[in-house]
Amino acid sequence: MKLLKLVTLLLLLSSASFAQIRVLIVGGGSSHDYDRWYKEADAATLERGGLATVQYTSDPDEILPQLKNIDVLFLCNNQPLKDTLLRQGIFDFVNAGKGLILAHAAIWYNWKDWPMYNFKLVSGGSRGHAKYGDFTVNIKDAKHPVTKGAVKKFTLKDELYYYTPDPAGPGIKVLASTAPDAEGKVFPSLFVVNHPKARIVGFALGHDAESHELPVYQTILRNAVKWAAKK
Repeated sequence: MKLLKLVTLLLLLSSASFAQIRVLIVGGGSSHDYDRWYKEADAATLERGGLATVQYTSDPDEILPQLKNIDVLFLCNNQPLKDTLLRQGIFDFVNAGKGLILAHAAIWYNWKDWPMYNFKLVSGGSRGHAKYGDFTVNIKDAKHPVTKGAVKKFTLKDELYYYTPDPAGPGIKVLASTAPDAEGKVFPSLFVVNHPKARIVGFALGHDAESHELPVYQTILRNAVKWAAKK
C-alpha cells in the first residue's frame, strides 16, 4: 500500500513537472513581420520538445479572455492596446504572479497614453535604435536560469535598441548587454524586471531571421519562458 502511494506521488510530481507551459504571444503593429517571426518561428521554438503550447493573436480583443488560461503572456507588439479593462487585466495577470515576456518592439515607448506600462512593467524603454547591422552581445550573468546554456558572447545582425532603465522604476537586472559602441555606450539586450510577485523578462533582440533563427536566441527564449512560468 505504501509502495502504491509512493508510485502515485511520483507520477503526480512527474506529470506536474512536465506539464506544458501555456503561452499567449501577442503581435501586431508596424515595422516587423510578426506572423513570420513570432506566430511561426518563435511558436515553433517554444513548442519544440513539448515545452509549451502556444497561441498567437494580433487582435487586442482576444487577449483579455485568454489571460485566465495561460501561464505566460508574451508581448512583442507595438500596436496600441487602448482598452482600459485589457490594460488592467494585464496588470492583474502580472500581480497574480504570472509570467511576462517583453520582446523587441514591446520594450519601446510605444504608448504615450499608457505610461504605467513602461514605468512598472518595462522599467524604462527604448526611444530609438542603431541602423540595422552587426553588433555583439555579451552575457553578463551566466548563472541565471534565463542564460543557462547560452554562449557567453555572440554577434548578430539586428536593431540595436537603445533601451534605457528608468531610475524611478522598479529596476532591472541585466543578464546580457551589447558591446560598447563607437561612443563607448552599452545597452541591455536581455534583462529581468524587479517585481514582488511576477517574473518579467525583457528581450531586446528579434527583428528578423538573423536573430530568431540563431540557436542562442532560441535557447534564451525557451529559458525565459520556463523561468517566467516558474518551471
